[in-house]
Amino acid sequence: MTTEKVDVLVIGAGPSGTVAASIIHQAGYSVKIVEKLKFPRFVIGESLLPRSMEALEEAGFIEAIKAKGFQQKYGAKFVKGDRVCDFTFKEQYTPGWNWTWQVTRADFDKTLADTVEAMGVPVSYETTVTDIRFNGSDSVTTVEDINGNKSEIAARFIVDGSGYGRVIPRLFNLEKNSNLQPRKALFAHTVDARRSMADEPNRITAVVHKPGTWIWIIPFSTGVTSVGFVSDPAFFDAFPGTPEEQYRAMLEAEPYTRERFRDVELVFEPRILQSWSATTDKFYGEGFVLTGNVTEFLDPIFSSGVTLACVSAQTAAKLVIRKLKGEAVDWEKEYMEPTMQGVNTFRSYVMAWYEGTLDKIFFSENPLPEVKNQICSVLAGYVWDLSNPFVQNHDTALKRLARTIELTQIIKQDQ
Repeated sequence: MTTEKVDVLVIGAGPSGTVAASIIHQAGYSVKIVEKLKFPRFVIGESLLPRSMEALEEAGFIEAIKAKGFQQKYGAKFVKGDRVCDFTFKEQYTPGWNWTWQVTRADFDKTLADTVEAMGVPVSYETTVTDIRFNGSDSVTTVEDINGNKSEIAARFIVDGSGYGRVIPRLFNLEKNSNLQPRKALFAHTVDARRSMADEPNRITAVVHKPGTWIWIIPFSTGVTSVGFVSDPAFFDAFPGTPEEQYRAMLEAEPYTRERFRDVELVFEPRILQSWSATTDKFYGEGFVLTGNVTEFLDPIFSSGVTLACVSAQTAAKLVIRKLKGEAVDWEKEYMEPTMQGVNTFRSYVMAWYEGTLDKIFFSENPLPEVKNQICSVLAGYVWDLSNPFVQNHDTALKRLARTIELTQIIKQDQ
């Protein structure tokens, strides 16, 4: 069995793996990526957040992404009946990027992988990790290609950005249950022939269909729009038939989507994604670090997946470089704690969305501009800015604000 030697082995060629690989490679270390699938491949998570742009820029990917002509995204819109709450990233509280992209992930991820490969990082596709043996921080990883050929990769460190594959957590029994309730999504790409500028293709729209059930609408620059329904699994039982029959009946049942997507041409048959929330005991160990969805995936409502993937990879890559230089790294303080800061902030907003707290805030009358801008920063992915009270006190601040709005409404009704 052949053995290849590198400084760093990266598992997974998605955004997390490629961002980490690029930054470490730019520091002068040898890096190799192994990827289980063949690219391009379909994956969900099509709406980026501005904070991810900082990581993509440091990785050297921005120009390659621009060249693909993806739909630029300038905000997020929430709709409930005739009420609209529109966030524009230019009005966010935290300084930083105020725009990003809406992307077909098959094309986006392949662009990142092709770019990092052109930088000099080899990528082995259709290659599965079957075993990892650690000796301190050094490791020997056994991989198997699509033809059944096995080989070994000796590395000084491993970055696991394997996403839903969760390679190291599964190999070493690090997985644990998430505290979020299981949910299900039914989605498809549609040929959005009735789209108009009034439909604001330069932002994602989240439509509240009923309590606990919402719809994502993500327009792409190609004229195709991603539309998905998210709810408790029991919601879908009310719509019999094939996935396509269910999907079309759901589009018809929601006034906001009824006319625009009636009899719409589908790019592919509606697909199902469910029970996606997952986490793990720890995000690092001697000789490895977990990045992106391998650490924890929450929910699609605030498009946090790619941002957490890119930022965790950006942070981890810099720490790996220091580790390879022989410097001491406090992985708990310098990686686990900041990563959990971002995860927990988004988690509070996800839970507040499904519990109805954000419903009261988003659709309240005459919101304070300063408060809206601070919340906008969270929706832009700036969940590490502790000067923002809606980050610093992400759970209690939302609840206090919602309660204040409720009390104000009660007072008005009594007057």
